[in-house]
Amino acid sequence: MTLDELREAVKGLGMPAFTGGQIAKWLYEKRVRSIDEMTNLSKANRERLSSQYVVGCMEPIDCQRSKDGTVKYLFPVLCSSVCCDNVATNKTLFVETVFIPDGERATLCVSCQVGCKMNCLFCQTGKQGFEGNLTAADILNQVYALPEAEKLTNIVFMGQGEPMDNLDAVLRATQILTAPWGWAWSPKRITVSSVGIPKKLERFLQESDCHMAISLHSPLHEQRAELMPAEKAMPVKEVIALLAKQDFTHQRRISFEYIMFGGLNDSLQHAQAIVDLLQPLENAIGGKWDSQLRVNLIRFHQIPDVDLPGADEKRMEKFCDYLNKHGITTTIRASRGQDIYAACGLLTTEKRKGIRL
Repeated sequence: MTLDELREAVKGLGMPAFTGGQIAKWLYEKRVRSIDEMTNLSKANRERLSSQYVVGCMEPIDCQRSKDGTVKYLFPVLCSSVCCDNVATNKTLFVETVFIPDGERATLCVSCQVGCKMNCLFCQTGKQGFEGNLTAADILNQVYALPEAEKLTNIVFMGQGEPMDNLDAVLRATQILTAPWGWAWSPKRITVSSVGIPKKLERFLQESDCHMAISLHSPLHEQRAELMPAEKAMPVKEVIALLAKQDFTHQRRISFEYIMFGGLNDSLQHAQAIVDLLQPLENAIGGKWDSQLRVNLIRFHQIPDVDLPGADEKRMEKFCDYLNKHGITTTIRASRGQDIYAACGLLTTEKRKGIRL
């Protein structure tokens, strides 16, 4: 709940509105797991609250630890929290969440849907199909119930699902994470990824100051459409044109994620096409690539029944050097958690269907 919703909830129970502010502190600052822990509320008020509400924190039911320190957690999703036909069948659904420690930085990769509609060729989540949208509560629970929650420095919406396809819940979750009465994080600590859905993307850019990541993977329309069916209805050129119209004075960072496939999208011709594609953005920001725009090159992680080769390391380095020399800040992202299927494009809970808790 937001602060206003908490105030309305307590008023509905005959309690003073300021009690809502007290509850917000218990939930988002002290992060209690039960109403009984809210000790500055009278026992009678705690009982009144408990008769109608719960904190709603659900612990992960499984975890896998990589040799590189990455941890993948499995969270249950309440059927009442999922907008899909599985509610009627009373199945328990799950999402995977990945904790990535890296020195003083600790990033959490959260999911926003069970499965995904986008069906990108190279992504295991897309092969799962779409099973439902998470609520803001289910998204936040991945943060709230994380054993390493106190260590987190960054959150990325790059897990299961397309954030723009569940925009209301994503905006609600990021609002609570960044509000002064919520977790009070800077929006610069949060990055939201998307394949690029122009109308939803425009709304996100208007209502949120969080960083943005666009899944690119090819600068060529026909090839990107083969890799990402969303390109057919939502060409990346339209996404770039939309981004170029945005106000960049508040220092929002926009990155482009580019998985590299050997012999497919790793040539210098592709690199030059990226330079050409992103030119409108470079013009919009006056060439300030270092601070606000960047390209992240990602190693491909093989998934079953998909005949795509990964790019050679030397070709990735050559590609990276070309973009940097042409003024586009580019890095090769380190691959983490591949041995536990936690790396980019490998998340899926397909095999967990039908499990009952």
